[in-house]
Amino acid sequence: MIEDILSIPEIEINKQLFKRGEFDFITVKGDKKHEKQEQALRILTDSVHTELYYGGAAGGAKSWTFCVWEAFMCECYPETKWFMGREELKTLLNTTFLTFRKVCKRYGIEDWKYNGQYNFIEFTKTGSRIDLLDLKFLPTEDPLYERYGSLEYTGGIIDEAGQANMGAYDVLKTRTGRHLNDHYGLLRKLGLGGNPKKNFTYKEFYRKHKEGILEPHKAFIKALLYDNPHRESGYEDALKSLNSKITKERLLHGNFEYDDDPAKLIEYDKILDCFTNDFEHLKGEKYLTIDVARFGRDTDKFGIWEGFRVKFITKKGLRVTETAAFARELQNKHGIPNSNTIADEDGVGGGVVDILMCKGFVNNSSPLPSPENPEVDAKGNIKPENYDNLKSQCSFRMANRINKNGLFIECDENDKEEIIEEMEQVKEKEVDSDKKLGILPKPKVKEIIGRSPDNWDCIMMREIFELQPGLTWVAF
Repeated sequence: MIEDILSIPEIEINKQLFKRGEFDFITVKGDKKHEKQEQALRILTDSVHTELYYGGAAGGAKSWTFCVWEAFMCECYPETKWFMGREELKTLLNTTFLTFRKVCKRYGIEDWKYNGQYNFIEFTKTGSRIDLLDLKFLPTEDPLYERYGSLEYTGGIIDEAGQANMGAYDVLKTRTGRHLNDHYGLLRKLGLGGNPKKNFTYKEFYRKHKEGILEPHKAFIKALLYDNPHRESGYEDALKSLNSKITKERLLHGNFEYDDDPAKLIEYDKILDCFTNDFEHLKGEKYLTIDVARFGRDTDKFGIWEGFRVKFITKKGLRVTETAAFARELQNKHGIPNSNTIADEDGVGGGVVDILMCKGFVNNSSPLPSPENPEVDAKGNIKPENYDNLKSQCSFRMANRINKNGLFIECDENDKEEIIEEMEQVKEKEVDSDKKLGILPKPKVKEIIGRSPDNWDCIMMREIFELQPGLTWVAF
């Protein structure tokens, strides 16, 4: 009898343990258990949750956990079909796939082979399969990820989801739960892993979890290096030696409120300061900036300014004439003349400008000369600043002002979260280019945050009054 037990292959024992939900053979090392890894495996195999974001610090065993889950699901449930995706297939092969190989070696999984021509892993005994997917966003060829629209999967993972496009997430979650799920009584499952990033993972999982409003079918686990008893020796010291405060906050402490993108124009701490900079010296002349609803959007934004202190009002469902009428009410109430009023003139905003006879802001118009340090060309003409358009010029100026604590914003909590999200996407378009300075275009920002950055448009337009000749320049 003892000989019979000892003759059972390791993989068969591990499969039985996995199907029974006994994960100690995965999560325990010595006398220590990886509690969050076990929590993740329980969520990935339960009958409640369909989506899990396991995200946070580096070294938390996120990729390892997801590779273990997919490998054992393929072993335990024959003929099932899974996917493993990352922004670039080449990176996936050099990272997550290598982790998968280590997982298989560690737990005695030998009956698999990789098809390099079509990029899938096939389990030779069970007939299960894992497709390796390139999730790169292709705005011209495939902006809607239609290349995955007809595929059917039992479940799958998106590794380093902070680098992935929200469109890939939206499409792939609709492709899960479509292959033998009913046969085996399995819920559709989508696992996402990665380090902190201000993309859809922050908005759809982390922030909702933090606010206590995460949907019941979703789960979030914050991964930390210190949770992982399996971590390599020396890795903690490597993370502690990082020079960048932002990178260290993200990768060592799993802090989701920091972004390490070198293209960003506004420091995160300075964004937060905007809501507490209640300084008397920021008071001044009154202005009104208006971002008008357009292209199917039904929300108008009104910024009421006193110097560089602004209060926002949002209105929904207004016609152009009603938007103009409400703007007139605000002008009368706050004593704001037309010369200190500006509306986004692109699209239907031109109608508001015509009715009010106020200033119009054309985003793609030419930049203006610097009022502080005007440059003159060889013919003695004042040169415009080196920006690709007026919106970029005003955005760079406002970003500089914010970094010097020159803005105070009064708003409710919902608007605050939106404004923070939008300010974090005020980024230089091409950091290492010698072209004219520009900001990340609106379509790209909309792709990242899932909506138009209307609050920022209302904020950056305020700078036009500092650029127009004949006004008193405000130093910052």
